[in-house]
Formats: sequence, C-alpha cells, structure tokens
Amino acid sequence: MDICLQMGYTVFHREGCLWYRSISSPGLGSGKTTFLRKYVQYLIQQGHNVCILENDFGAVNVDAMLLQDLIGERCDIETISGGCDCDTHQRRMRTKLISMAMRGFDRVVIEPSGIFDVDEFYDILRDEPLDRWYALGNVVAIVGARLEDKLSPQAEYLLASEAASAGLVVMSRAQQASRAQAEAVVAHLNRTLAACRCPRRFGDDVLCKDWAALTDADWERIDRCGWQQTSYVKLHFDEHEAFTSLYFLELGRTAEQLQRAARTLLQDAKYGHILRIKGFIPDRGGWLELNAARDAMTLQPIPNGQEVLIVIGEGLDKAAIEAVVKRL
Repeated sequence: MDICLQMGYTVFHREGCLWYRSISSPGLGSGKTTFLRKYVQYLIQQGHNVCILENDFGAVNVDAMLLQDLIGERCDIETISGGCDCDTHQRRMRTKLISMAMRGFDRVVIEPSGIFDVDEFYDILRDEPLDRWYALGNVVAIVGARLEDKLSPQAEYLLASEAASAGLVVMSRAQQASRAQAEAVVAHLNRTLAACRCPRRFGDDVLCKDWAALTDADWERIDRCGWQQTSYVKLHFDEHEAFTSLYFLELGRTAEQLQRAARTLLQDAKYGHILRIKGFIPDRGGWLELNAARDAMTLQPIPNGQEVLIVIGEGLDKAAIEAVVKRL
C-alpha cells in the first residue's frame, strides 16, 4: 500500500499506502477535503478501488458528509471521530485498517484531522498484520499558501512534524497568494523544521499551483512523490487541551446571521485564537456549507448536511462564543 501524507490525508493501497496531511493553521481549513476529493477522483479514473478513512479531530465528522457523493462501485468511506485518548484512537484506526484490507481495496486514503500525531499513525503500521498488508508509499503535505506568520508553539510543532516526512508539499489556495507570500510560507516551514532540529528542508519539492489547473502530469507527480525518513525533537503536549472544538447543534440561524457571527469571532482575539469555523445550514429545502478562516470565508450549496456549527481553535472562551453564535 502507499501512504500519502498531506497534513490532513492518508491513502493506502494493498501494494502501498498513501498518507496525506494538510497544513494551514496548522492543518485546519487548509483545503484538505477539497484536495482529497480531487485526488480520489484521479485514482478512480486510473482504475483503482479506493476506500477513504476520514479522521476528524472533533466528535462530529463534518468532512465525511462532504464526500458522500464519491461513494460508488469504486469508492467507499469509513470514519473515525476524535475526542478519545491516544490508545483508544489507535485501536479504532487499527481495526478500520484491518477491515479495509480484508475488503480488497487497492487504495486506502486516510484523512486525519489537521491536528494529528504523525507518530501515532506510523506506529500502527508496524503492528501485525498491518506491517505485512501496508507499506508507506507517498507522503504529501498540504500547506496553506497564506499561512499565518506567527503560530503558537504547539501549532509550529505540528506544522514541522506533519510535513517532515513529506515527499511533496502542495500549496493550497495558491491562486490567492503572491509569489512572495508563497515563498515566505516555505521559509516559515523550513524555520519551523530547524527549530525542531529536523534536517529536512523544502525547495523544489513544493507544488504551488491553482488546483483547478492541475494536469494529469501534476497528479501523477503527487501520486509518485514518495516520502523521506527523517527525525525531529518531539514536543509533548495534549492536543485535545491545546486545541478545542466547540459544537453548536440546531441553532436555527440563517446563513447571513452565522456569517456575521463568524466575522465577529475571527476578528476579535477575546474569543480565543480561532483557527476555523465550519458547518452546515438548512436553506430553502437544501443545505449550505459554511467555511471561515481569517483569510477567507465561503458559503456554497451541498446536497446533504446536518445542522451544526463547529468552532476550532486554541484557548477558546466557550460562553462568549456561544453568546455570539446565538445572538448575531
């Protein structure tokens, strides 16, 4: 099997495993689900049978809902929701991987949350019988082309650890960034790697291009990028304490009201360091998907959803945030 790492994704084949993870702030809101959709569509076109394993940091796996239309003869989706301790999460992932191997998929694409301990995943692959069924093939790191220049120590560490082994860094939202901004992000990533005493540095192994313009040759490059074995000094901290997800169900708010609330929360530090706001909103018999971060906000129709708003960040003031989303 192959693994494609994108600070946000992982893909396995029975002859290789593709691991993909995505980095934005550090990995939340970087566009990893969009990338996953495009990548899986490419794999299906190449004749692969694909299973997607969606791993979400919080208790509600919103991203999996956005991929339901991919399910068909050559694609299926499994999910793991977070909120549990490391040992429990490893057991859940190990069970899922065993099950998928027995179902005959030749590619398993794993999308971990933007917050995910890379070592936890690598450790699982060393276990019986996974060490015989899966082999690390590709690691792809998705990094936002407008990544914040200053992150918390925990976020800086996640940025470095989740990109360190990548065979390729793929920039998200490259069309929204200048060349100087994209180069500054690569320099930021390399400084962060140096701070973790990691020898890895990125240069030519960065793909900075509008995803709408990616060619078959680009996807082939991504699918054959490989990975690099490296080392870094591990920072020990509880990711569930450093990063928080707040869930608000059935708010009964309109899209305009929630957009206004999102702008308020993202613009004022008193609510905490908010990395991303996402959710589904019922609208005229259909559904809208809201995605908001400091540098962008989108609202687009989707076929299915669940009325929920999720706020993800560090040091969040739950009471103050709840007051905003229920009032504005």
